[in-house]
Amino acid sequence: MVSSGLAPAPVPAARWLDKVLDIESRRFGPSLASRSVPLPSGEPGPVDLIVDLTATAARRDTPVLTLEFCGHGAFPAGVAEMLASDRSPELAARLDGVAVARGRPMLSDRLWLSRSCNDLLAGAISLVAQSVARFFAGELVPIADSPAPIPRSRGFFRSYLPFFCKGLAERVVQKIRLGRRPFYWQVAYRLIDGPGVAETGQLDGTPFTVLADDGQRFYADPFVLERDGRHYLFVEEFPYATGRGVISVAELDDDGAFDVPRVVLEEAHHLSYPQVFAHAGEIFMIPESSAAREVVLYRAAQFPDRWVRDTVLIADRNFNDATLLESDGRFWLLGTEWFGHGSASDTMAVYSAPSLRGPWTAHQLNPIAVDHSATRPGGAFIRQGHALVLPVQNGSRAYGGGLGLMRLERLDDFDVRFTPPRPIEPGTAWARAGIHTLNRAGNVEVVDSAG
Repeated sequence: MVSSGLAPAPVPAARWLDKVLDIESRRFGPSLASRSVPLPSGEPGPVDLIVDLTATAARRDTPVLTLEFCGHGAFPAGVAEMLASDRSPELAARLDGVAVARGRPMLSDRLWLSRSCNDLLAGAISLVAQSVARFFAGELVPIADSPAPIPRSRGFFRSYLPFFCKGLAERVVQKIRLGRRPFYWQVAYRLIDGPGVAETGQLDGTPFTVLADDGQRFYADPFVLERDGRHYLFVEEFPYATGRGVISVAELDDDGAFDVPRVVLEEAHHLSYPQVFAHAGEIFMIPESSAAREVVLYRAAQFPDRWVRDTVLIADRNFNDATLLESDGRFWLLGTEWFGHGSASDTMAVYSAPSLRGPWTAHQLNPIAVDHSATRPGGAFIRQGHALVLPVQNGSRAYGGGLGLMRLERLDDFDVRFTPPRPIEPGTAWARAGIHTLNRAGNVEVVDSAG
C-alpha cells in the first residue's frame, strides 16, 4: 500500500525554471517538471519505507529514502547545477543518508529544457522504483559515494542562456551536416581472421566496407548469421518515403561483398534491431517492435526470405532492443524499457522464461539500472572463454554516440549485475565518430554508426 503526504516545508522557489517551462509548454505541453496540483495529504498508518522527495522529512525509526539531483536535494537546484556544469546529470538515492543507488539519465534533447527535465525526472522515477524493489528484496546495499559537487551555478538564468545557445548551435550544425536527410546511419562490414573489435576494444585492423545506399534510405542495426557456409546480413532498412523501418537481408557473394539488401519482413509499425539466431534446428528473429508495444518471435518459414509471426513473447510493453541469452537452461531478454516519459535508452529491464516461447516474466528487481552508457544493448552477447560480454550503447552525449563492452557478472532470479562498460576506442578501420551496433559471425564482423 502506498500513501502520500505533503512536505512540512515548501520546495525552494524556482521562478526562472517555471517561466522557461511555461514558455516551452505552449509548444510541447506540460513537462514532468511543471508545477502540479498538490496531492491530498493524509496521515499514513505503519510504514516500512518513507520516500522523501523534498529532503525535509524528520528523522524517524522508519528508513527514509531520499533523492539527489546533481548533488542537490532539491530538483530546481539540481537543474541549475546541470546547466552550469554542462555535464551529464547524475542522480543518487540515499537510504538514511547512505548512498545506495545511482542513475545517469540520457538527455535525448539538449536544446529544450522541458525535455531535459522530462528525461531527468523519468530517470528519477525509475531510480526510486529500482531502489524500492531492491529494498524489499533485501538487495539495497551501500555503494561508493561521490564527493559533493562544487557549486557552479551563477543563477538559473545566467546558466540557462549558454545552455540554450549551445544546444541551438549544435542543432544547426547537425542540420547542415546531414543536408536534406533528417537523420542518417551507415552499416559497414569486414572479413577478418583472429581478434575483432570485441577482443581488441578498438576499431583498428582491416578497414570496414560501407554497405552502400541510394540516398533514399539508410541501413542500421546489422546482425549477421552464418548458415550452410554462407553469410547473411540482416539490417533495419529505413526508407525516408515511408518513415518506417523494415527488415532487409543481403548475402555475401564469392568476392567478399554484400549485395543490395532486399526487404524480407514488413509490418504496419516500425521494425529494427533484427536479432537473428538458430535454435532447435530452426532460424528465428526477434526484431524490435516497441512501436507496437510488443516483443514478437518470428520464425523463418523459408530462410532468409519468408518470416511468420510465431509467438508474442511480451505484450503491452515498450521494450527496446531486446537481446536474447540462453544460460543454464533458461532464456533471458535484456533491453531498455520506456515507461511513457524520458529516454527509451537509459533504463534496463530484464525478462526470463523456461523456454524460448515463454511464458516470459519480468525480473523482480526491474528496472535493473538507469544509465545512459550501460543499459541499452548494441548487439548480441559475445562469448569470450567462460565470460559473457554485452555490447551497450553510450548515450552520454547523444544517441548513437558510442559503444562499450560490459561483462556479465550475475544473472539469476535474484539479481542482475554487470561490470562497468569498457569503451570501444576509435581507430583507422572505421573513420566515424563512434559505433552503435557490433556483431560477428565467423569471419564477418559488422558495425554501424550515425552518419
